[in-house]
Amino acid sequence: MRYHTIRFLTMLVLALALGLNAGVWAGGLPLAAPEEVGLSEARLARITEAMKEDVEKGELRGALALVARKGKIAYFETAGMADTEKGVPMREDTIFRIYSMSKPITSVAVMTLFEEGRFFLKDPVSKYLPELGGLSVIVEGEAESDGPVFNLPDEDPAERPASPTTLPDLRTVPAKREITVQDLLRHTAGFTYGFFGNSEVDKLYTQMGILTTDETIAETVEKLSKIPLKHQPGERWEYSVSVDVLGRFIEVIADQPFDEFLQARIFGPLGMVDTGFYVPDDKLDRFAQLYTPAQEGDGVEPAPQFFSRNFVNNPTYFSGGGGMVSTAADYLRFCQMLLNGGELDGVRILSRKTVELMTADHTQDIDIAMRRGGYGFGLGFAVAQDIGRAGSLTSPGEYNWGGAAGTKFWIDPQEQLIGIYMVQILPHTGLRFGNEFKILAYQSIAD
Repeated sequence: MRYHTIRFLTMLVLALALGLNAGVWAGGLPLAAPEEVGLSEARLARITEAMKEDVEKGELRGALALVARKGKIAYFETAGMADTEKGVPMREDTIFRIYSMSKPITSVAVMTLFEEGRFFLKDPVSKYLPELGGLSVIVEGEAESDGPVFNLPDEDPAERPASPTTLPDLRTVPAKREITVQDLLRHTAGFTYGFFGNSEVDKLYTQMGILTTDETIAETVEKLSKIPLKHQPGERWEYSVSVDVLGRFIEVIADQPFDEFLQARIFGPLGMVDTGFYVPDDKLDRFAQLYTPAQEGDGVEPAPQFFSRNFVNNPTYFSGGGGMVSTAADYLRFCQMLLNGGELDGVRILSRKTVELMTADHTQDIDIAMRRGGYGFGLGFAVAQDIGRAGSLTSPGEYNWGGAAGTKFWIDPQEQLIGIYMVQILPHTGLRFGNEFKILAYQSIAD
């Protein structure tokens, strides 16, 4: 009897022991033998082999991979350790920092208010956040200086000097139009992140303490209002803090703290019991250690503690763009809701038409680098447009995103396929693991 067949039966026995239905496991979703949903068990085993090989080589300490098809879990495996230093193995209920996989959750939350008629996508954001009206844009030369691909802080941001009260005299022009809600959702507002580049605007983000986690999102939006935009609204796609701004947008429209809104409208209804902005004390034993590429030699080493500080204490700053933690089971429930057209287990979060709108390409006439790789961008996700350019296995209309520590997910409506990959290495730039997992999952399709 093959290893995965034995494991499948073991999971069923454990489900029964927990008082669940025999065909139920993670997050209440049904289990299935791979062949039942058109996947090859032998080919799925290649994922396990790859994860174990990466652990044995020391390229990562631990990883988790999940594949679901046609609403059922066909593959759910772990390898290595969640925390090598404490001797904690990777488990199916390990909690991860999902960083930018927070963005699709925030985007869905925004669209629940859109469905209630609270705003239009083309509305100027200044209608709701007046401080973001009448912004200036830095001139081309000062916005385009080259810089590092990923410039992580090497010291605790809390120990930096206070933000300057006056800004340097930079050449700016008025914005040609106001930022819209759609711009925030698709990263065309003209904002940036500050640590992906070295332009004058990026430098200002660092100097002003944008994303300083001892502040509130309202205070961050106020800071942003004082910094020139990097690009004219609607003209360029640039990965940015815009989804953090959407968290404040939700607070204003809903008249409710962002974290409470998510709990009431997304996490609670979907049964995402381990998802939020921090890990409570009684769950810390399931929280994975964060690693970083070793400063000397190959492999990885534990990341500085300040990277995790805000994930183990109830934070002040609720980052909709990168501040959440979750488990693979919780995130699967979120993905399955989207794949189902906005509904899961009788709970409807969005209309099917809204999901279709979110997963359409909203960047057809916009300068976006990922177009060369076959992808456009919707309202919270990269969306596959041209699989010939993608350089990987996928389908037209597949949508996805990932997190800074190497987490990754995708949803393929055509194949009714969901993949979730979890690892904790920051930065993960240049690491192949999530992309390798995606190829290995798709090559297992056997129907």
